[in-house]
Amino acid sequence: MRIGVFGGAFDPPHRGHVALAQAAVAQLGLAQLHVVPTGEPLHKSRALTEARHRLALCDLAFADVPQAMVDACEMERSGPSFTVDTLEALQREHPGAQLCLLIGQDQAQTLQHWHRASDLTRLAIIYVAVRPASVGSNTEIDPMQTERFALQWLHMPAMAQSATEIRHRVAHQQSIDALVTEPVARYIAHHHLYQTP
Repeated sequence: MRIGVFGGAFDPPHRGHVALAQAAVAQLGLAQLHVVPTGEPLHKSRALTEARHRLALCDLAFADVPQAMVDACEMERSGPSFTVDTLEALQREHPGAQLCLLIGQDQAQTLQHWHRASDLTRLAIIYVAVRPASVGSNTEIDPMQTERFALQWLHMPAMAQSATEIRHRVAHQQSIDALVTEPVARYIAHHHLYQTP
């Protein structure tokens, strides 16, 4: 059984995240995809939106991906939460399963700085989501990183959404309908999220 692990702040989750999830399920033959919102990250310069809201937004955003399940494990841990801990927990829960860690190109650049980075490849195959302009060249990723972590490629449609842009648009009363699913947009409006720049 192949199990995907897709972590991130998801503040908020957008159509690009959903497209990545769908691509991973289709290309990697995943039986399950654990969507894991970040707990308290060490590297974020701004405070994240409350955990309960990000969990609810993920439930709404990934509702149409049958294999996806929102996993609150990192939010429930005390102190800093690390990807390697999540992978180890999943390995204990699903002995014999093949774990597939899904990351973006920006994350791939910093893998060597991740907590217990050398254990990642022991626990999972690491798939980097690449957009069409990068496919074939992957010039933005250091070849030594590719070799050290045995990186594999997950081919993505060309999409330009970012959570930063969505928060900016909401704060400036601009439409986000093209960037997030309708239930996510409705939840953001109902709970008055991201209204201050």
